[in-house]
Amino acid sequence: MAKWNIDNSHSGVNFSVRHMMVTTVRGSFQNFSGTIDFDPANPTAGSVEVTIDANSINTGANDRDNHLRSADFFDVANHPNISFKSTKVEVKGDNAGKIYGDLTIHGVTRQVVLETEFLGENTNPWGAKVIGFNAITKINREDFGLTWNVALETGGVLVGKEIKIELDVEAALVVEPVAASA
Repeated sequence: MAKWNIDNSHSGVNFSVRHMMVTTVRGSFQNFSGTIDFDPANPTAGSVEVTIDANSINTGANDRDNHLRSADFFDVANHPNISFKSTKVEVKGDNAGKIYGDLTIHGVTRQVVLETEFLGENTNPWGAKVIGFNAITKINREDFGLTWNVALETGGVLVGKEIKIELDVEAALVVEPVAASA
C-alpha cells in the first residue's frame, strides 16, 4: 500500500452554509495536513487521516472569521484542530466510492460519509507521482456542539444548520529513501 502526503498548496478544504435563510456563505480552512494510504488496484484497503487547523478558517470577512474562532463556534482556544480518520472505504463505480470515518469538530466525534471521486494519477513537473480526489459530505453543525444562532424577526435563523463540505485533494507519493550499501 502506497502512502501519499496531502499537498496543502494544491488542495482545498471548503464549506458553505445558508446565511439569513436567503444566501450562502462560503469559506475554507487554509492550513491542514494528512496522509492517504491508497492503491488504485485495491482501493477498499485504503485509509485517510487529516488534521485541520481550525484557527485557519477564512470566509473573506475578518470579523466573521474571528466570531467563528470564538467560543460561540469552534472555540479554537480549547479545540484547535478538526480531524478526520477513515474507518472504511467502499467502491461504488469505476472512480467513485464512499469513505466512512470519524470527524471530530469542537471535541465531538461523529461518523460521516464522504462521497468520493478518484480523479486520477499523474507525474508533476518535478517528477513526483501525484493522485487527486474530490469528496463531498453534509453535516448538521449542531451535532458537533456548534449551536450558536440568532432568530430573525421575519422567521428563520441567522446561520443554517446544514454545512456542505467539499474537499479537493492532491497528494504526492511518499518515496522511502534507499539505504546506502556498504
